[in-house]
Amino acid sequence: MKILGIETSCDETAAAVVSNGKIVLSNTVLSSLDFHKEFGGVIPEIAQRFHMKFIDKVALKALKAAKIKTDELDAIAVTYGPGLVGALLVGVSFAKSLSYSLNKPLVGINHLQAHIYSVLMSHKGIKLPCVGLVVSGGHTNLVLVKDFLNYKTLGQTQDDAAGEAFDKVAKILGLGYPGGPIINKLSRKKRKEKIYFPRAYLSKDSLDFSFSGLKTAVLYYRKKIRNKKLSKQQQIDIAGAFQDAVVDVLVDKAVLAAKKYKVKNIVVGGGVSRNSSLREKLAEKAALEGCKAYFPLDVYCQDNAAMIAGLAYHKVIRKEVSDLDLQAETSLAIDKK
Repeated sequence: MKILGIETSCDETAAAVVSNGKIVLSNTVLSSLDFHKEFGGVIPEIAQRFHMKFIDKVALKALKAAKIKTDELDAIAVTYGPGLVGALLVGVSFAKSLSYSLNKPLVGINHLQAHIYSVLMSHKGIKLPCVGLVVSGGHTNLVLVKDFLNYKTLGQTQDDAAGEAFDKVAKILGLGYPGGPIINKLSRKKRKEKIYFPRAYLSKDSLDFSFSGLKTAVLYYRKKIRNKKLSKQQQIDIAGAFQDAVVDVLVDKAVLAAKKYKVKNIVVGGGVSRNSSLREKLAEKAALEGCKAYFPLDVYCQDNAAMIAGLAYHKVIRKEVSDLDLQAETSLAIDKK
């Protein structure tokens, strides 16, 4: 079964063809990131216009790379939420048009569930149920993954997402956008000053997250330094201390969830899943508790359409397809089909 996936939830215009939910025949991603850098964040109208300009070209490139024709497709899958409304509408409208013109089933996919699936697609033999953690610029969600299409929310951010906090702190430190890769790179360098920022664990045994207070703590620390511009070493010390605080909370809560629900596997998806410290610390702490942590292949950490087409396979075989009145849902919960 060959499925064409379409992903336009934020600033990546992506299309992919996946066979039987796991064999990636093509995976094409075109990012508008460079157009957003000067603004320090994603500008919805720029993202939407970029999708409108390139969605057909990206889809054609994915089909060509997969060496298949449109009449060989078995279904059209598309992200319908969560995400930016204008961006989502481009992908949903394009997928609807293809579905109708080709007389192929339309499959609406939850973007957050697809990030979890990107890990399951990257590794063989991950037993379910497992704990899933989605960490990105817009989302921080902790879930119990019962099967490919069955999720239970265990916790989520009460304010800033983890990736959002990285971007805001990078701006405070004068590092540019996006903040995650820059802070991660600086955090690997040798530090001179020991700085400790607060870890927000909330109530006892809570599986929710909060990063707004941490961001504010970094801001107050920066204001105490009278230099108009931070030195490279100061950036390294502050960025490293900030990343430690974020990673500690993510790791501790993911492992706590695994212990609480008596599962042995933890899967982490989303852009922040590429963070080297998160990978190292979670793997280490999970092992101490008799668990194993899994992360997606690098190519699937960013938004992509392979995870959309892959997850769609499991919906098609269960006959869970969508109607042509499928609507974009900007605030779609991770546990909603």
